[in-house]
Amino acid sequence: MAYEFKLPDIGEGTIEGEIVAWHVKEGDTIREDDAMVDVMTDKATVTIPSPRSGKISRIMAREGETVKVGAVLIVIESAEEAAAPPSEEKPVEAAAPPSRPAEERRVGRVEAVSVHPRGGDGGGVSTAVRAPGERILATPVTRQIAREQGIDLSRVPGTGPGGRVTKEDVLAFTEKGAPPQTAPPTRPEPATPGPLEERVPIRGLRKRIAEKMSLSKQHAPHFTYVEECDFTALVELRKKAETHPRAEGLKITYLPFIIKALVPCFKAHPYLNSSLDEKTQEIVLKRYYNIGIGAATPEGLTVFVLKDVDRLGVFELAEQIRALGDKAREGKLSQGEVTGSTFTITSLGVMGGILATPILNYPEVAILGVHKIHKRPVVRNEEIVIRDMAYMSLSFDHRVVDGDVGAEFTQMLVKYLEHPEHILLE
Repeated sequence: MAYEFKLPDIGEGTIEGEIVAWHVKEGDTIREDDAMVDVMTDKATVTIPSPRSGKISRIMAREGETVKVGAVLIVIESAEEAAAPPSEEKPVEAAAPPSRPAEERRVGRVEAVSVHPRGGDGGGVSTAVRAPGERILATPVTRQIAREQGIDLSRVPGTGPGGRVTKEDVLAFTEKGAPPQTAPPTRPEPATPGPLEERVPIRGLRKRIAEKMSLSKQHAPHFTYVEECDFTALVELRKKAETHPRAEGLKITYLPFIIKALVPCFKAHPYLNSSLDEKTQEIVLKRYYNIGIGAATPEGLTVFVLKDVDRLGVFELAEQIRALGDKAREGKLSQGEVTGSTFTITSLGVMGGILATPILNYPEVAILGVHKIHKRPVVRNEEIVIRDMAYMSLSFDHRVVDGDVGAEFTQMLVKYLEHPEHILLE
């Protein structure tokens, strides 16, 4: 009897998920534990493996479609059923994925349809040559093996479903050595100009970001307050922290110190660590401190969450930031690691720019943007001196946070960062 695989509860409280990408198509033969489909809930994308071996009989949900937990995603026939003669019964109509033009290619986790003709290449694409920026289908394990071997996955021919690169492909590539790179065939100039646009469906993480940002701007009237901060003392403290025995193997950034400085500011201004329940018209003050950290990944911006930061030291925070940052980039974050934040920090490090107007991570009421620290001349005690300076941009939900409260919170945060010994005393 054919096996109907239903969408499981991927994370606590999950009621639905979006089909981001299928790794198989109807008629394919799949082995147990082979990657089958990528499903996203909230901001976590999960690759679901096949529960058994067999032949893909029917795919019941299209990429980009949102399905409820418990809905049938795919039908898998056993090897015996696949070999049996066809039945006289009329097959059940299924929502099969739409046919795809030959020009489709993967970019990130969305589909991009090329609008330019290929010329005389027969419409095929070599598995060993990929367009710049094209998404390479591979599991996290395969990517880890490639990193350890120092192999560029874009040069490895993929033999898996849909051109997916398997760990066997990587190992075979290692044994044989890299094939010589050849220049792509020269395309003849088209007689007439072709279309100058392409359409990329908004799916997966990009769709979640679009929904969350739109919700935030529609519901929460934002205002942003910017103040400069003298990081000179904190720069020196961070250098000392890097030589501490606990720092071995860690990258000590400014984030752990900023997080520790935020906690006493929250205690003095509890409305900054809250959310607004619009249904009950109540402000929910949080007595716990869970800090979301915005992380850039190949799929888009992801926010991972550090829980109960008031109970963690600088080195413990650094360890968690490193571990969760690695999981974010590899697409391995669990549902619990991307939910439950009470306040968010967004930082682009050396690309942080001068200032910004961050959008709230709704339903939170405040967000901190940390910008580039650089040396510049400032006046201290009637003298011009060189200091390590940066701007701090904080956006607030004006329904909950008044302008003077937001300014007081920001000034208190700056004071702690300019005198980091107070952070350690706290």
